[in-house]
Amino acid sequence: MVTTLRPSTQILSDRVQHLAAGAALLPDSPTNVMEVVGILESYGVVLDAYARNLIYVAENAFLEPFTVFKYFNGEVSLKKFLRYMRHDRLNFEYAEYCMKAMFWHGGGGLDTYLDSPEFIERSRSAIQAKFRGNWLLQSLYKIYPDFFFEQIRQLVYYSALGQFWQVMSEIFLTLSDRYNRQEITSIPQVVEHIQSGLVAAANQPITYSVTLRGQAYDILPASAGLKFLADTAVPYVEAIFLRGTPFPGTVSYNAQAHQIPTDPSCFEYGALYADPLPTGGAGIPPTLLMQDMRHFLPEYLHEFYCHSRRGEDNLHVQINQGFQKAMFCVTTAAIKGLAPHSLDTTNPEQQQANRLYLESWMNRLINSRLPQMGSW
Repeated sequence: MVTTLRPSTQILSDRVQHLAAGAALLPDSPTNVMEVVGILESYGVVLDAYARNLIYVAENAFLEPFTVFKYFNGEVSLKKFLRYMRHDRLNFEYAEYCMKAMFWHGGGGLDTYLDSPEFIERSRSAIQAKFRGNWLLQSLYKIYPDFFFEQIRQLVYYSALGQFWQVMSEIFLTLSDRYNRQEITSIPQVVEHIQSGLVAAANQPITYSVTLRGQAYDILPASAGLKFLADTAVPYVEAIFLRGTPFPGTVSYNAQAHQIPTDPSCFEYGALYADPLPTGGAGIPPTLLMQDMRHFLPEYLHEFYCHSRRGEDNLHVQINQGFQKAMFCVTTAAIKGLAPHSLDTTNPEQQQANRLYLESWMNRLINSRLPQMGSW
């Protein structure tokens, strides 16, 4: 009697070998390359706008009680207000969703620093400068100091995510430029470009300061030693690609309903698991991003999508599917870049360590949208 592995186990083993051999999670084909690069070009433009707004809020709305115009980036006018009311704008709410998901899940040195005595002391100095002469806010601070520290922690994540996205935007836009010059022709080259960008920016410092009454206050100083890769990129992949947060209105938060895991590390609500069918509601985060990316699709990709069976009527779904393909390329770059040893090592012990590392990743991705990408 011949015994065989269960399909899921066999698939897992095949995918691990596939990655160990240097391949990507997404199959290599001219169509996939064209779609991934086009999506990342659009995403790069949107990320740049998101990043600018997050950094603007962090630097210019520090402990402001009313931030009605925070999405205006300091450019308030009647024309812009009317466009805003018609929803002729980018959905910066999605950027804030990502920020809050990172803030909630935590992870990395940034999360650790925000619980340190140094952070509290630096925040206290900034709060005192901000509330000087305002007896009402000074009184509230004395009664509820932790509330204000928590607001500053959130502002730190506004800035940190903005800095992270600025780097990623540059990586994606230069990828598009290289594709247009025919320097990028395969999915492994796409992954290599992203991985090289991540490595080049790995040690870029993440800092945050605000200017109050003409004086700069370093909330997140360079001396804290926080870096791009370990303290923003890795927590971002964990919080946004993998975990995410349960979607309000579609899943019950009632503990007795048991519709969400009790352990956040078991969450599978991230971008790599998202159903591509849009609901049109803000509670489903990918929908807002797809609406924004639609405006910046390169012409060749827009034309490709329009020639599909449903054309423009299916554009959001196609963008979401293409976005997930692109994010699996980014995930591949992250997996390879964070491997304990070089994937082409010939040392048996290092190969075994790499295999266990890759198996842990594939176990997490087996319930994702990866099987629908045509690679399983």
